[in-house]
Amino acid sequence: MVCTGNICRSPIAESVLRRRLEEASLEQAILVDSAGTHDYHVGEPPDERAQRHAARRGYDLSQRRARQVSIQDFERFDLVLAMDRGHLRILQRLCPQPERHKLRLLMEFAQDWREREVPDPYYGGAEGFEQVLDMAEAAALGLLAHLRVST
Repeated sequence: MVCTGNICRSPIAESVLRRRLEEASLEQAILVDSAGTHDYHVGEPPDERAQRHAARRGYDLSQRRARQVSIQDFERFDLVLAMDRGHLRILQRLCPQPERHKLRLLMEFAQDWREREVPDPYYGGAEGFEQVLDMAEAAALGLLAHLRVST
């Protein structure tokens, strides 16, 4: 899961998918992580608002720490999911050609959503974090179905 600073969208999406994998007893079979395209917040915990809104839905982001995407991520993971097209373009520039097939938008997996980009809630209010959670939950269901077929 990849967003800009790895303190809002991507740790939320990571935590939501982790929960879905645990519910499906697949947490040992599938590795999930998140990172940012930029190093603005490396080592910091997720944004307090992201933690608060996620906690209301039962997701614990408190142990997450921001990190920046590395070249090794493209080899290590089978999918690298961007929150928006800007992130996707950055990932396409960083990613070695043989690994580019792994790059996708997270929302490609959300079956009942028309939106393909998860908006950045950082400069907005509570409703933005709730929307990110809604989108991550929808995408995680579709992604879980995709992973079941792929594994």
